[in-house]
Amino acid sequence: MPRYALKIEYDGRPFCGWLTQAAQKSVQGTVEAALARLEPGLPRIGAAGRTDTGVHATGQVAHCDLTRDWNPFRLIEAINHHLRPLPVAVLACAKVEDDFHARFSANERRYLFRVLARRAPPTFEAGQIWHVRHRLHLAPMQQAARHLIGTHDFTTFRASKCQAPSPIKTLDAVEISVHDVPYGQEFHFALRARSFLHNQVRSIVGTLERVGAAAWTPDDVRTALEARDRTACGPVSPPDGLYLTAVGYAKDPFANLDEQVQQD
Repeated sequence: MPRYALKIEYDGRPFCGWLTQAAQKSVQGTVEAALARLEPGLPRIGAAGRTDTGVHATGQVAHCDLTRDWNPFRLIEAINHHLRPLPVAVLACAKVEDDFHARFSANERRYLFRVLARRAPPTFEAGQIWHVRHRLHLAPMQQAARHLIGTHDFTTFRASKCQAPSPIKTLDAVEISVHDVPYGQEFHFALRARSFLHNQVRSIVGTLERVGAAAWTPDDVRTALEARDRTACGPVSPPDGLYLTAVGYAKDPFANLDEQVQQD
């Protein structure tokens, strides 16, 4: 069976998350239902990241096995036709080797968290950005984030129900930037690692927001990390502003898409 990699974008608000759950609408179930319209009885698809309820994606990667040898461009068109009108779309498709696995072949994942700091709530992007009504200060958050870079025991910053076998992860980057918007500022938290613990990004951003609001000091973040205690974490941010933006592989399956489509 030919294997295909899919790059998927979705608005997480209508879904219980990526993973299929009984009696709830999931992104995985939605994509599988679209594929079943093309080839009934297919095996389940796998994804690089199991995003939670309300979390969005601009660069989720999944793989699927089909019986038919599809032209990648035609496959994109067919899947997207059956996804309408739900807010899910396949952006790119590539034929891959049989041993490619969207999750286990990945060597990097990137997340973006968006925070809007202003008195007025968002109108066009409600549910797609975390809104705080107070000012945030960039430099203290950047200073605090440096304590989290590297390999650490992130027990403080993972969900109590996290099923990962170890709390030790290597966080390669936490880059925070600010952008002016009408009557306020938008902060971007860009995090990069091979893999993340359950709720790790939302826990980190929620804690850093407390530093930006001057409720915590940068050293308080280091103390919380060293405590290795979930109760030492700051508030967990809502899912609204969180996006899975990219998944990295040793060999990028989408690197030569134009050439591959033309060949097929």
